[in-house]
Amino acid sequence: MLTKKGLFIAALIFAMAPAHGLVAQTAPPVRAVHQVELRVDPAQSGATISLTGNFHTVEGSFTLKRGAVQYDPATGKADGEIVFDSTSGKTGNDGRDRKMHKEVLESARFPEISFHPDRAEGTLPESGDSTLQVYGLFSIHGADHQLTIPVTVHFEGTNWTANAAFQIPYAKWGMKNPSVLFLRVAGVVEVQFHAGGVVR
Repeated sequence: MLTKKGLFIAALIFAMAPAHGLVAQTAPPVRAVHQVELRVDPAQSGATISLTGNFHTVEGSFTLKRGAVQYDPATGKADGEIVFDSTSGKTGNDGRDRKMHKEVLESARFPEISFHPDRAEGTLPESGDSTLQVYGLFSIHGADHQLTIPVTVHFEGTNWTANAAFQIPYAKWGMKNPSVLFLRVAGVVEVQFHAGGVVR
């Protein structure tokens, strides 16, 4: 006959042992945090610009040359580059475009516009949407400028797309404001950026 102490030990052993025919339950695996590389496809990417004037708004576009961004969610560290062809800028008016390239962008001297991220804040889910605050250097007209860009990223399998909207105070950054006589335009240009590619 078992004593009270013996019954307690037997019950404890029984409780700790897995029941016959049942698999012990384990916690679900935690997704490993690792560096993500986003390869940019120029065919899926580009930027549009909007410059407000007193009589009309100028719309234009620029094409992407190349791009790849690395991001480590564990540390927030980011690296890589997004590079646009400065000479590709078009607004639909040849005379205005010549003036933009010769007097404002000086694209013959500065043929690239680029953004080099150095850190980001936010999470990247395996699928769906997320928003990151991306910090880095925006290089245009031969000078670097600190810029923070909110970027919305969508993941679907190994594919991704991204969209961002931000402002470039080009006049404040030393570029010529093309206003003439009664035709005045703002010193800030609105930029809409879109990109797509694959995850490595």
